Amino acid sequence: MLKNLLCAVLTVGLLAACGEPEDTRPGQPVKTRQLAFKEFIRQFEPMGKMLRDNRYDAARFLTFAEALDAAKEAPWTHFGPDTQYPPSKSTDAVWQKPDAFAKERDAFLAATGKLLEAARSKDKAQVDAPYKAVYDTCQSCHRQFRQR
Repeated sequence: MLKNLLCAVLTVGLLAACGEPEDTRPGQPVKTRQLAFKEFIRQFEPMGKMLRDNRYDAARFLTFAEALDAAKEAPWTHFGPDTQYPPSKSTDAVWQKPDAFAKERDAFLAATGKLLEAARSKDKAQVDAPYKAVYDTCQSCHRQFRQR
């Protein structure tokens, strides 16, 4: 019995130690930008699900597009010169190729604006391509600037 309890306690302890490192730097720039990117996903994925499942709801889609557009600037200022440390998933290329990173960011910002414009039309036929364009900007940036 005591042996089983000890094994359980050790297992829990080891699993807790396997977690992602905590961002303990002032202002928590890595954690802040990660939370901002997660907010993108919370707004973007439901739009994709609507389109993939052919259950387009123009009002809900617009709400998600507005929220994504409102959040689109949040992570970028948190990529400071001293923010490449665990738990960052960014590659060194973010800081080695700042012009290329800025170009990817600007493409994302423009694409989200176009998605919002299309969502305001409330016409499913007009949102498919802009949704894919936002998706493509995310994938393009991740290929160069996010660790796999």
